[in-house]
Amino acid sequence: MSMPLAPDLDRLAQLLERLDAQHSLPTLTEDVVDLFAVEAGDTTMVLLIDDPMRAPEVWDVAVVLPEVVSALRAPPITAVADVPASRLLAARYEIRRFPSLLFRRGADYVGVIEGMRDWDSFAPAIERMAAAPVQRAPGIGVPVRAGASGHCGGSPA
Repeated sequence: MSMPLAPDLDRLAQLLERLDAQHSLPTLTEDVVDLFAVEAGDTTMVLLIDDPMRAPEVWDVAVVLPEVVSALRAPPITAVADVPASRLLAARYEIRRFPSLLFRRGADYVGVIEGMRDWDSFAPAIERMAAAPVQRAPGIGVPVRAGASGHCGGSPA
C-alpha cells in the first residue's frame, strides 16, 4: 500500500500531468533528464521545481510557462523536471533558487533564469537565454586558487 502524497505535492503531481497532457510539457525524471537534453539536438529549457511549501513561486511559473512559451517566436524545447531531477540538476549547476529555468544545448550548459519574472520581461529573458552561446557550467570542475604562499591548495611541504 502506498502512502498518499502531502496535499501540495499531490496537487503538484496533478499540475505536472496537466502540463504534459494539455501543453506537451513532459515531466522528466532523474533517469531521463540528461537524455532529454542530448537527444533534443537543439536548445532545451527545463523548469526546475521544488516542494511548493518551500518554493511557492513554483505554482506561478508552472501556470504561466505554457503561455509564455506559446508566445515565443522560436521557443526552446521545453520540459519540467520532477522534484528529484530538479534537485539533481540544481546541485550540478549550483542553482540555489526554485523555480528555475535551465537552458542547455545538447550536453552543454547555456544558462539559467531563477525565480518568477513579470510578464513583460519573462518572454524576452527566455528568448535571450535560448539564443545565448554555451558557456562553462558553474560547479563543473574544481577551481584552482593560489594560496598566500603561492602554492595551489594544500600546505607547503
